[in-house]
Amino acid sequence: MKPLTDIPQFLRSKYKIEDININELNYDFIHNYEIWLKTVRNCDHNTIMKYLSNFKKIVLRYVKSGKLLRDPFSGFKLSKKEVEKTPLTEMQLRKITQIQTLVSRLDIVKDIFIFCCYTGLAYADVKTLKHSEIFESADGERWIISKRQKTRTTFKIPLLIPAIEILNKYKDYHQSRCREYVLPVLSNQKMNSYLKEIADKAEIHANLTFHIARHTFATTVALSNGVPIETVAKMLGHVNLKTTQHYAKILDKKIGEDMKKLKDYRFDKI
Repeated sequence: MKPLTDIPQFLRSKYKIEDININELNYDFIHNYEIWLKTVRNCDHNTIMKYLSNFKKIVLRYVKSGKLLRDPFSGFKLSKKEVEKTPLTEMQLRKITQIQTLVSRLDIVKDIFIFCCYTGLAYADVKTLKHSEIFESADGERWIISKRQKTRTTFKIPLLIPAIEILNKYKDYHQSRCREYVLPVLSNQKMNSYLKEIADKAEIHANLTFHIARHTFATTVALSNGVPIETVAKMLGHVNLKTTQHYAKILDKKIGEDMKKLKDYRFDKI
């Protein structure tokens, strides 16, 4: 739900009024709205910050146009808490891949999720992936070359065998709305809902969401197999390496392997 659709309810609940003059907006109003979202709407911190951030964008338009004399958000800190999204382990990814006899809707979601685990595509990017964005190089390798929907940054991804197998499975697929799209991607809400069912069937005790596929590609598929973080950043379409570092949570297995190499080092040579 968008913030503006909440505000009339907030006004009735907190101030017993139906409307408010825009120039009456102040720091206390924003603070009270934050508390109301937390206590009445039961929103978590990051959701509240997202709502307030969107609200601020609208308010600033009025400030810039001169219709609002001062910024009520002045001095109000909008900061999100970092939420760690744990990627799937190799075993968990294998469990999901090997699930059999799923109903059609779950099988489709499973395939698209696995495709993104091996390509790193975000939901918006796989939903709009077109046949024209899949290329074959001179050496016969297949690539995805496209632009991220979020940032319009170009990315290039060489396709791994599991991803190619899924493309081949859906090669005759056509969406009724447009035949140029590659995979039958459902709404993000449905994808995440069905992934919960898939996690249960695979006996994976994790909060499985579609975005976990992107983390899994960065960490479990790429970094843990020796792909440099700079290369991973390019494939994910990141401009800033810090963004990739947020995704790239190095697994305990990789840390253990690296430390084993260190144990063989001749420290007496130092």
